[in-house]
Amino acid sequence: MPTTLLTLSDSLTQLTLAPELGASLVNWVRLSDGRALLRHSDEQALTAANPRRLACYPLLPWSNRIGGGGFATPTGWQALDANTAHEPLPIHGSAWQQPWQIVNATSDSASLELQSQSPFPYHATLHVQLTEGHLRLTLQATHLGEQPSWYGLGLHPYLPRTAHTRLQVQAGGVWLCSEDKLSSQWVELPHAWNFAEPTVLPQQVVDNAFTQWPGRARIIQADAGYQLVCEAQGSDVFLLFCPEAQNFFCFEPVTHPVNAHHLAGRPGLKLLAAEQSLQMSFSLHYQALAG
Repeated sequence: MPTTLLTLSDSLTQLTLAPELGASLVNWVRLSDGRALLRHSDEQALTAANPRRLACYPLLPWSNRIGGGGFATPTGWQALDANTAHEPLPIHGSAWQQPWQIVNATSDSASLELQSQSPFPYHATLHVQLTEGHLRLTLQATHLGEQPSWYGLGLHPYLPRTAHTRLQVQAGGVWLCSEDKLSSQWVELPHAWNFAEPTVLPQQVVDNAFTQWPGRARIIQADAGYQLVCEAQGSDVFLLFCPEAQNFFCFEPVTHPVNAHHLAGRPGLKLLAAEQSLQMSFSLHYQALAG
């Protein structure tokens, strides 16, 4: 069955969304020439109906991987099973694998919602707004279960990567990972991963959570003549994923490091009782570079 697409536009850009595919963003392009500002999703990617092949999707009620077969809550153990065929651990929560509903939509904005029972009852909303090349995403989760549970949020944009792509972002430290890709040790920021000045992305694989982030970053695509100025609220962690020899990378604002459910103090997670909520927002502002 063909996927229903929702199209938004402003004076500079156009965005397509697929609410049925986990509230995924499909394509965000510059109107002047169709240049992809997020990773381009072709018809094959859309037909696959897998958000991980599209441009961006929401992460909740947690981000990235959780080990140990689940996690402890104040009232007992929350068991979790693997939720993909190629990952041994549950990853990215459950919202991205469920169809969302359109609450309302205009020419430049949309509000989507999800009523989920998995892995516990919650209600989620995603508001999308386009204004003069400024894409703003606001994500909220409200716990509906009788017993409290731990929550985390995130957004998972895929961005174009060329030899000229540069990233500028500050961070105080980073979580190193063990072979199972779970956080194992926090260290102060290594020189090789210091992006305080605009820096070309590493050639080696990076898949780590960076902490003490002030919520601002720049993604500079000089060969395409633009930059994205990124700002986040409700997130002081970002995940950077740079796969080897690929034409994309991921810069993911999140509320917590990988496997925070099993780290001391559960950094970045929030325990929500019934009807309590957690919210974050992320914006990407398209700006043409001076020629």
